[in-house]
Amino acid sequence: MQKKKENQRFSFVRPKLAKRGQLNLSFGMIFSIFTIILFISVAFYAIEKFLTLQSATQAAKFASDLQNDVNNVWKSSQSSDKIEYFLPSKVKLVCFADLSTSSRGPNENLYKEFQRISSTENENLFFYPIGSLEGFDSLEIKNIDLGKTTFDENPFCINNVNGKAGVRIKKDFSESRVTIAR
Repeated sequence: MQKKKENQRFSFVRPKLAKRGQLNLSFGMIFSIFTIILFISVAFYAIEKFLTLQSATQAAKFASDLQNDVNNVWKSSQSSDKIEYFLPSKVKLVCFADLSTSSRGPNENLYKEFQRISSTENENLFFYPIGSLEGFDSLEIKNIDLGKTTFDENPFCINNVNGKAGVRIKKDFSESRVTIAR
């Protein structure tokens, strides 16, 4: 008889345990999971923005270094230097374009895109693909002979291979401005 009472006692407990076995998450646990997801999302967003900032900074350094090297050659009486510059790998081409003349050469399909993004007539250096540097797509490099640089090809483009673009900056005795070549 005693065994019968024990079995009855367990028979009443089992249905209650089955109902209580459901997953119950407290508010604190739900809030913690939500907070962790939020922090991870913000961290990925911040990392993406820092990498974008790094690309724009690297492109700005390229432009500054190029302008300094052009100025140095421009001040000299004669020079011809081949210099490698570092660029973000997102940039495939660095192009010099004279937007006041017609397009010609193998990269003439890029000419209209450069016209569309150019905010002033003086911009002559463009990064392709457009938008690869988040708004830093074109700028002006001074003291270059754009007519001579883009005589055969307008736009005149230099490939960015593995983050390096090789540019030849040259000037002869009789020239007043610098010419850019490959």
